[in-house]
Amino acid sequence: MTKPRVSELTASRLSLYLRFLNQLEDGETAMVSSRAMADSMGATSAQVRRDLASFGEFGVRGVGYEVKQLRAELERILGLDQTLHVVIIGAGNLGHALADYPGFGGGGLKVVALFDVDPDKVGNETRGGIPIYHLDDLESLAAGKVDVGIVSVPAEAAQGVVDCLVAAGIRAVLNFAPVRPRVPQGFRCKSVDLTLELESLSFFLSLQELTEGDDPPLAGAAAERSAG
Repeated sequence: MTKPRVSELTASRLSLYLRFLNQLEDGETAMVSSRAMADSMGATSAQVRRDLASFGEFGVRGVGYEVKQLRAELERILGLDQTLHVVIIGAGNLGHALADYPGFGGGGLKVVALFDVDPDKVGNETRGGIPIYHLDDLESLAAGKVDVGIVSVPAEAAQGVVDCLVAAGIRAVLNFAPVRPRVPQGFRCKSVDLTLELESLSFFLSLQELTEGDDPPLAGAAAERSAG
């Protein structure tokens, strides 16, 4: 069955629903309501029902959703009922941290290799035993075998790395470099700019300090000029 077209926000909410259900199943809860799911992530029960109804009828009105069944359906919708093979480009601190992240192992995602151009890193392994290859070997080793590439290289190297991933037939990229690489039509690229996210947090913290103060700096300066 063809999956309906949904927004990235909806897809993100589906992942949050699945995470919540995983926690419930650990506690042996059999049924869950849309209200409980909504409360867990600050949404509304109507939003939960709309999201799930886009993919079929999974619940019973007035009763709720069976946890195990809905969990299986969400895994199917998100493509997690099959293993996606992942490679990481850039075997620096971030690349190693991503490779060692335990959440990949149980979520339908499997990191199979890292690639780098540093001869001191090539031929080694991560703490988890994932091998590190030279970037020149990416196409021969990954073609037809890898679904997702993670880019954790400096900004100036990111476009070349993405080009290599495209040439290797990899269909999607999660990019941690602080640039927006160019990709061909139909290729999926999601960028996570950690600096931008931290600067956004810094902005809101600064704004909070201004609003909590008795006399914000700009207002105080203006008052002093009027008094003079």
